[in-house]
Amino acid sequence: MTTAPAQAGWRFRQPSVIPGFGLTLGFSLAYLTLIILIPLSGLLWRSAALGWPEFWAIATDRRTINALRISFGTAFVAAAVNVVFGTLVAWVLVRYRFPGRRIVDAMVDLPFALPTAVAGIALTTLYAPNGWIGKLLMPLGIKVAYTPLGIVIALIFIGLPFVVRTVQPIMEEIDKEVEEAAATLGANRFQIITRILFPGLAPAIVTGFALAFARGVGEYGSVIFIAGNLPYKSEIAPLLIVIRLEEYNYPAATAIAAIMLALSFIMLLVVNLAQSWSRKRYG
Repeated sequence: MTTAPAQAGWRFRQPSVIPGFGLTLGFSLAYLTLIILIPLSGLLWRSAALGWPEFWAIATDRRTINALRISFGTAFVAAAVNVVFGTLVAWVLVRYRFPGRRIVDAMVDLPFALPTAVAGIALTTLYAPNGWIGKLLMPLGIKVAYTPLGIVIALIFIGLPFVVRTVQPIMEEIDKEVEEAAATLGANRFQIITRILFPGLAPAIVTGFALAFARGVGEYGSVIFIAGNLPYKSEIAPLLIVIRLEEYNYPAATAIAAIMLALSFIMLLVVNLAQSWSRKRYG
């Protein structure tokens, strides 16, 4: 007697030894709806109530465009810098043993624990024209505080741990003997980095960039102190939203927030496509 073969095909729920799929799925969807979907829906609904002409007027306002450009531009630059130096920090922590290594490793997480306002005040104190570092840069014609450069430095400070903690575990899994074997076969250092290390680290690097960029776009506390908040020069979009709220101009605040939401979704979509491409290419 033969039994009928099991039907092959896609299943909504894969079999599992752990029960409770329905309960956990329902809780997850309810949590996602209450915490994310309902607030975002309210934001979009309030923005839609403006009407297209008024919404377009707010979106194309010169002050709004400059604030969005500064927020996304500085976040992109800071994330790119963190990709380079965050990967180097992760390399040093994984590949080398030196006195104080654990202290350095713990200091990487300092921006996570430090209140953002405290970080902003500390950076402003250091990079102000009369600060310890700022007064050394002023004779060179370099002004950091109250400029977009100061915003970039603040975003580098708060975004570095995202890259380090994303790349570090993957780097620990790469066997050092593979690098030594490549060197014995005649590969130089550049070839080892580009052909041995980078393919395995590429998805993690892209993920770290995405996390640092997303944190930088919405950062507020550590930026407003060092930015100077000069309209059209160093004013970020989150601060402009707060200003519109203080003016009781709620439609303008929701419109700017909706624009930031749309741009963030587009940027994250591009980053996710890059992650998917890197996984398919490098595995």
